[in-house]
Amino acid sequence: MGANALGVQRLAFFRFYGTVLAKQIVCMVVIELNQVKLHAFHGVYEGEKYTGSTYEINVRVAYEEGDTTFDDLKNTINYVEILEIVKQRMRNSTGLLEKVADGIIKEIRRQYPFTNEVSLTIYKLDAPVENFEGKIGVTLHKKFDG
Repeated sequence: MGANALGVQRLAFFRFYGTVLAKQIVCMVVIELNQVKLHAFHGVYEGEKYTGSTYEINVRVAYEEGDTTFDDLKNTINYVEILEIVKQRMRNSTGLLEKVADGIIKEIRRQYPFTNEVSLTIYKLDAPVENFEGKIGVTLHKKFDG
């Protein structure tokens, strides 16, 4: 996505006690992957490194719309590439899910530097916690300037 596409700003005009005020309106595009299920080997307990767990990952990647016409994949964020980033990082066994999430977000930002926000949640669906049914997870949300 070219710098020209990201530099476009929209203005809305409002009348406030006889004075016309301009307010910038930013239109965001959000690419989402929800309920991606993968088997991986993360965790701090010894057994997790051998048996692994099933994980559910949700990713939201936002960027400014700019003046794109949405007629070419190069003018947006490719969700297939986002999925590949997630899969690649999930293959690398790590103790804490926070570190996994941070690595995924850093790689998304590296490949798509025009990204404004990324929110990523990783749930461990079968956590080794006694007498617990449900999901355990972490959400990491990062906002980027320019």
